[in-house]
Amino acid sequence: MRIALIHALRHSPAAIAEAFARLWPEPKLMNLLDDSLSADLARDGALTPAMTTRFLTLADYAVSTGANAILFTCSAFGPCIDAVVAAHPDIPVLKPNEAMIEEAKTAGTHIGLLATFAGTLASMPAEFPPGMTITTKLAEGALAALDAGNPTEHDYLAAKAALDLKECDAIALGQFSLARAATAVAAATGKRVLTTPDSAVLALRRRLGA
Repeated sequence: MRIALIHALRHSPAAIAEAFARLWPEPKLMNLLDDSLSADLARDGALTPAMTTRFLTLADYAVSTGANAILFTCSAFGPCIDAVVAAHPDIPVLKPNEAMIEEAKTAGTHIGLLATFAGTLASMPAEFPPGMTITTKLAEGALAALDAGNPTEHDYLAAKAALDLKECDAIALGQFSLARAATAVAAATGKRVLTTPDSAVLALRRRLGA
């Protein structure tokens, strides 16, 4: 069983590898990283047709190696991933947030969405179903702290920002790289915390019948 993991942030591979090791260690993981995607999105301020083409190219390569499924870990590129889903209907192709959003339906109707990358908060709320109230919060400076090799500061800033979401029924962490802060966010807020890696791994395991 080979699962292709496609990343746009260099911090994502470790988060999803940890979740697979804990929840489903059997598959062979294949990592494809293009961290220029996030930089280009931040520069352009919007998704472009060229970005969709790049996603399709990455997915085509993954399929050519025999991947049984594709999991994207970059939460700001929903429409690009939709194009991959349409292009590869014969294998599971999961958005990074897809499984967590399904899980969020059981957590209440008011969900706090925490992110460290502003692009995530621009695209992800629309992925939640109608009738759910989504309150967003950017953990400013947290991603920069992680980039600088200071994960403790990252977790602190994430937990501090999450305090603004204490009135929500649950808090969804909108990026794979944020999963490492789940314990700190839960401790600070006393709320149920949902993470994209855990939800995605369990969903893939179900879909692949493993």
